[in-house]
Amino acid sequence: MLVASDSGDWPSHDRDGRGQRFSPLRQITPANVSKLQPAWSFDTGVTGIQVTPLVVGGMMYITAGRDIIALEPETGKVLWKYTAPGNASRRGVAYWPGDATTPPRLFSGAGDKMVAVDAESGKVSTSFGDGGYVDLKASVRGDVDGSFGLVSPPIVYKSIVITGGNNGEQSPSAGLYGDVRGWDARSGKLLWSFHTVPRAGEPGVETWEGESWKNRSGTNMWAFFTVDVERGIVYAPIGSPTADYYGADRHGKNLYGNSIVALDADTGKLKWFQQLVHHDLWDFDLPAAPTLIDVKRNGRTIPAVAVVTKMSLLFIFDRVTGEPIFGLDERPVPKSNVPGESSWPTQPFPVKPAPLGRIAFDPAKDFNALTPDHLAYCKDLWEKNGMYTNGPYTPPGTEGTMVNFPSTIGGGNWNGASYDPSLGLVFTNVMNLGQVAKMVQGTDRSGANTWVRRAPWGGVVGRFWNPETKIPCSTPPFGELYAVNVNTGDIAWHVPLGFVESLKSKGIDRTGALNLGGSIATASGLIFIGATTDSRLRAFESKTGKQLWEVPLDAPAHSVPMTFMGKDRRQYVVVAAGGGGYLQSPAGTKLVAFALPAATSSQAVPAALRGNRKHVLAWGDVRNGYQHESISHAFATIERLGRESGAFDTYFRTDSQLITKHPITFQTGTGIATGEQLLAHNLDYFDAIFF
Repeated sequence: MLVASDSGDWPSHDRDGRGQRFSPLRQITPANVSKLQPAWSFDTGVTGIQVTPLVVGGMMYITAGRDIIALEPETGKVLWKYTAPGNASRRGVAYWPGDATTPPRLFSGAGDKMVAVDAESGKVSTSFGDGGYVDLKASVRGDVDGSFGLVSPPIVYKSIVITGGNNGEQSPSAGLYGDVRGWDARSGKLLWSFHTVPRAGEPGVETWEGESWKNRSGTNMWAFFTVDVERGIVYAPIGSPTADYYGADRHGKNLYGNSIVALDADTGKLKWFQQLVHHDLWDFDLPAAPTLIDVKRNGRTIPAVAVVTKMSLLFIFDRVTGEPIFGLDERPVPKSNVPGESSWPTQPFPVKPAPLGRIAFDPAKDFNALTPDHLAYCKDLWEKNGMYTNGPYTPPGTEGTMVNFPSTIGGGNWNGASYDPSLGLVFTNVMNLGQVAKMVQGTDRSGANTWVRRAPWGGVVGRFWNPETKIPCSTPPFGELYAVNVNTGDIAWHVPLGFVESLKSKGIDRTGALNLGGSIATASGLIFIGATTDSRLRAFESKTGKQLWEVPLDAPAHSVPMTFMGKDRRQYVVVAAGGGGYLQSPAGTKLVAFALPAATSSQAVPAALRGNRKHVLAWGDVRNGYQHESISHAFATIERLGRESGAFDTYFRTDSQLITKHPITFQTGTGIATGEQLLAHNLDYFDAIFF
């Protein structure tokens, strides 16, 4: 029996399925993060990659275009590649460890199908579905056909693969339904479906007046799921109904559009929901994986879920009951003037936390005046287009041009938050960019069939910026990184994220940058994030928000990084720098890995320890000041000592309470000065027998 900790792996897009994106690794610290250097890069040959790699079982898994690829995590060497008949899930794959009869599998979109691939060989698992595939469109057709795919990976709970999907989110308003579904990971059999648009006779159908629920596309789960394995609950952030800016053909609240829904992961039955935008007219989908957190409040610990939104609002709910922990207000919002429209009179706002970033614009004081030319451009843009704003949730109208904050890409966006449970802090990046829109009358197609029907009014939309410089017309910061104390609902800190190259060259720094991407947190007190249009990967101190390190990339990393411990005992940070997309960033194709220099991230086992059978020293990277802080770290070290001494198996017994600290005097050959004493954890009374 070989005993090793799996804490160094990253087996899910958010590492653990809980939406926390938190790693227990501590090798890279605030003290040494500035020493990070490139370890390897892999060119996918595909621009705009947004993948978060998985590392599990000594292999790294990524997607790029139609390819699912396995790499050697420590080198980026290709181990195998599978090419799907259609696009793979853009943001990665889902991993299932298998069972007694079925080896580990990867699940991904493959055009309008889902494919199961053997995780070891890269071959299609032909016992799944029809020769390795299931048809994602088969059970969501109404009276019409349409597109369907998985831009984000599924999530696996027990032996159930849970999928959302992309079913057309702008127009036409008729298409495939966006149901959340559970599939047998072994056979591909459909086990359950949750109707994100209720059907006739189901609860919530009354929120779609005039049978407007029929063949309604959008209202889908295109982002990431989160699962509470202990309670058997899967959380799904649902997107907006079609069409994005026109709702006169769907009067009502439109459940379960723009809702966080909690489902029984075994059956798909609804446990609770909270709709965070009623009758959406702004394309304010819920774009991010909810984050499972623990809130310490009034002397008790509440299992909770934090939901980052495009609206720059962070909602925190009891994840068992769905009740808001810090309160929820329904506040009046502006009314639409589009003929036939019936905009909802109120929208929900959390009492706490306060908005993260800009949610309004005052033309009397909020124009960007960093340079005279830019100020003149923006004021001219405002006046010539008859721009106006009436505060948050200003709907696009038929006269003039609406300006609303945030834009349709957030605010918060599809990469959500990370969470450090020891600090009780949630971290999320936001973008302070406005949206401009006006409604124009479209072609009358009232006599056409439902598939070609278009709304009689459509939105002409854009960004509130100078399209040549990509600089917003509002005052900076244009991008920020926030930390929120989940126990109090207060903002702990927020700092500008990134810079604008053309402004920095003029001495105007700390403006923040437009960004699409997300962060991860580590137990050593670090936050890693790319995201920004200035093409950088950065590290921040979790407690304070102080930036500690940055490195230029070939293109912006509009993705979420990840970190893992390699077989060489080096901690790596990996990010996809694909650029492109909604912010018109320079395009890139590479996956890039960083690590500490080999001499400082790992060192040979001292000769004095190789033959020791008793009182084995559980030592770490002592030259970096890293100590093993838990018995799981000690287990990992014991395993490494055994492996490096040529052992085949390692047997051990211990009591974690017996771990004590002693000054250890190192001998020559360790890379440390002879006779130097360092405080390290010593496993007294710990038996480790190597074979």
